[in-house]
Amino acid sequence: MNFVESDERRALRSAVGDLASRYGHEYTRKKARAGQHQDELWQEAGKLGLIGVNLPERYGGGGGGIYDLALVLEELSAGGCGLLMLVVSPAICGTIIARFGTDEQKNQWLPVIADGSSIMAFAITEPDAGSNSHRITTTARRDRGDWLLSGSKVFISGVDQAEAVMVVSRTEDARTGRLKPALFVVPTGEPGFEFRPIEMDLVIPDRQFMLHLDDVRLPAEALVGDEDAALAQLFAGLNPERIMAAATGVGLGRYALGRAVEYVNQREVWKTPIGAHQGLAHPLAQVKIELELAKLMMQKAATLYDSGDDMAAGESANMAKYAAAEASVHAVDQAVQSHGGNGLASDYGLGTLLAVSRVGRIAPVSREMILNFVAQFSLGLPKSY
Repeated sequence: MNFVESDERRALRSAVGDLASRYGHEYTRKKARAGQHQDELWQEAGKLGLIGVNLPERYGGGGGGIYDLALVLEELSAGGCGLLMLVVSPAICGTIIARFGTDEQKNQWLPVIADGSSIMAFAITEPDAGSNSHRITTTARRDRGDWLLSGSKVFISGVDQAEAVMVVSRTEDARTGRLKPALFVVPTGEPGFEFRPIEMDLVIPDRQFMLHLDDVRLPAEALVGDEDAALAQLFAGLNPERIMAAATGVGLGRYALGRAVEYVNQREVWKTPIGAHQGLAHPLAQVKIELELAKLMMQKAATLYDSGDDMAAGESANMAKYAAAEASVHAVDQAVQSHGGNGLASDYGLGTLLAVSRVGRIAPVSREMILNFVAQFSLGLPKSY
């Protein structure tokens, strides 16, 4: 295993860092408070080829892998302007379509996902199922040559920005028993497709939505890939989701740590920079170590995924997401503590990150479910749920 990134990836990090420096956290915070999206940043990232860096070149992508897309998100997040829809549109939906979609689906969706001109949201979570994706009740039934899709989804990101949503359902003959998902691309303007925002105590540009589908009529070609292979298709998207969540956590933690280090080097009390005191220096050093460890696991997960080892990537992706979420929460908390009262002053831009970093412990999968996964599959312990 080579722990040194290639010249191409170092150049990519530098290019993304330059882009982030032109926007930054203040841009993102102003957009969030105004109820607006990061449209300018998204469009420029698309023009630079960063949104579709993981998608095949023949469809306008960069020909890279999840490693490269995670790198993009990490550097944007480290610059204070992470893009949540990178997790959803190119990482989850783009990956699933690239690996399992029909030629028509690839030609229709991958070029516009790659250049950012179209966004596809992803809907799996349901009000009653919670983390138990095996109990999905959104159901697709055949009606002559079409499908009729009915059900509800909750905490779906970016529906107001999306042209379509990839909806995880089950077919009518698989309402009970083992999960047999069927994935459909649903245009947001279809009759019977309704969505409404969920009010959240988060200062971020992206909103969460409740979806309701009432006999939404879809053509046969709306079904993604093979109905009988949809479980593999689903997890082909969930592992990148966890890797990208880890990238967000690592990047956000780096941003908070950078602000803290800058402050404690400049702030003087009793004629000494407060960073000279071990009470501040040691906790910040610990944060640095935790972030680097989480980043290594994220890179391992992405490397395994891009090599085609889905099983091993699943274990590493879950561990990376867990580690990055914990490191991110610690980084933001310590950054606020290092600033004292200024840590909650709007001018310093850290207070809003307390809730944002906390999301990583909950979504897209809770840390408790990750611990269940590791206990069962990594340690061989009895299933507890």
